[in-house]
Amino acid sequence: MFAKHPHTIFIAAHFGWLPNNLPALDSLLTQLPNVYVEFGAVIAEIGRQPVTAKNFFEKYQDRILFGKDSWVPSEYQTYFRVLETNDEYFPYHKKYHAFWRLYGLGLSDDILKKIYYKNALRIIPGIDKTLFPD
Repeated sequence: MFAKHPHTIFIAAHFGWLPNNLPALDSLLTQLPNVYVEFGAVIAEIGRQPVTAKNFFEKYQDRILFGKDSWVPSEYQTYFRVLETNDEYFPYHKKYHAFWRLYGLGLSDDILKKIYYKNALRIIPGIDKTLFPD
């Protein structure tokens, strides 16, 4: 479907269900420049491979969106810790999922701004840009 509609921007939820195979997702994004990804529900998979994930975020910083499946404020700390810090070997916030420890990617402020809001402002029509910093 993505290839059939090259002038339509698609957002593949959950890293297209390929967060454990970033080379495959890299191949998909290389072939399909109209596809963007978000990472709701797969932060644990991203945080278990900090070097590969950081390289992926750096390469595709203009095509990644922050995503979250639910509004549970206590869960956001895990997302921010994976994305923003260089912390090592910390637990996931849920006890019934991701039985491994996570690592921070230590992304730059420029990349963080893009994934947190700038990419969405660029591709999603109707968002009031005055609500966000430059």
